[in-house]
Amino acid sequence: MHLSFGLLIEATWLLWALYWAWGARGVKAAAREDDWTRLLAYRIPVMLGFALLIALGQGVGHPWLYRHVPSAAAWAPPLGWLLVLPGLGFACWARRTLGRNWSGAVQLKQDHELIMAGPYRWVRHPIYTGILLAMLGTILAAGSWLGLLALVLVGGGFWYKLRHEERWMREQFGTAYVDYMRRVKALVPGVL
Repeated sequence: MHLSFGLLIEATWLLWALYWAWGARGVKAAAREDDWTRLLAYRIPVMLGFALLIALGQGVGHPWLYRHVPSAAAWAPPLGWLLVLPGLGFACWARRTLGRNWSGAVQLKQDHELIMAGPYRWVRHPIYTGILLAMLGTILAAGSWLGLLALVLVGGGFWYKLRHEERWMREQFGTAYVDYMRRVKALVPGVL
């Protein structure tokens, strides 16, 4: 990965992580929480995927994982960074829109509200959409096969988690959530 774009991408992810940690303050108390086995079922693949993404920048692991994807070229690092920016920006916008209803785990909050404004107009899980787009940009910039494995792990963890979240949302909001699911796709507007 071109050094300056590699540093830009790392700095962008770091700023996002700081914002994410700062934003966790002041959320509503949980009325219903996930049990630890379900929590691990989606957290482990996501954590492994992010560990691989970090390893991608550090050169850790088997050399074959760092072979470049044949299409990786000089244009890939700047384009990758141009995907990381809107991806993480979209995730931050979604987090801000959720406000005090946000949680890193599957939870129903006290006085939980169904949010369908902001980025939730286009996708039901815009935080996942944004993070996956940013991961795709990071992987494109690095041009390594290892990144594809990271994307599969995180994407699979998010897919499992969103299906679980949606069961709880249907229980909580009934037909309002079912109608929302009919109108708005889960991750990619008009597609998925």
